[in-house]
Amino acid sequence: MLVKSASFITSVADNHFYESDFDEIAFVGRSNVGKSSLINLIANRKGLAKTSSTPGKTKLINYFLINKKFLLVDLPGYGYAQVSKSQKTNWADFLEEYLKTSTKLKCVYLLLDVRRTPTEQDELMMKFLYANRIPFKIVITKTDTLSKLQVSNNLFVICQKIGVNRNDVILTSSQDKFGAKELLSSIESYIMA
Repeated sequence: MLVKSASFITSVADNHFYESDFDEIAFVGRSNVGKSSLINLIANRKGLAKTSSTPGKTKLINYFLINKKFLLVDLPGYGYAQVSKSQKTNWADFLEEYLKTSTKLKCVYLLLDVRRTPTEQDELMMKFLYANRIPFKIVITKTDTLSKLQVSNNLFVICQKIGVNRNDVILTSSQDKFGAKELLSSIESYIMA
């Protein structure tokens, strides 16, 4: 799939989800995993999704219209330590409500940082998606930050921890523009289904 157009539609909070006739593809992951950078990479537009060096920046659900065919949905990052427990609970409820109720959601892309071992929250998100029969794919981000050997070694650990095969994950680097074609091809398979 070639992205010819990408535009920000809206941000929502408090379970007032955006409704349209477009299919939805969602990106989810812990804070600072690189969701916004990856959205900018596949949309081929710098600054479409706001990036920040401060974790926990995305507190809303952000909707982007891609090729006037589907919505890319940027979900709030989870696991950010420097917010209150009640705020974490609110974000978790918000995320869960969207994932359970969106009738247009075709697939969730769960982003994991190649430098980090998957957390309990990552594993809980996988279990939630499995339990609710929500199709999902694993995307490994920030592969440019390590050597090829380190990426290979870390990928082995990540796959073992979450119980998936190497062929079941998509490797990406927003910095090197690596993995964009594979990710777009995967997204297209869900949009065209």
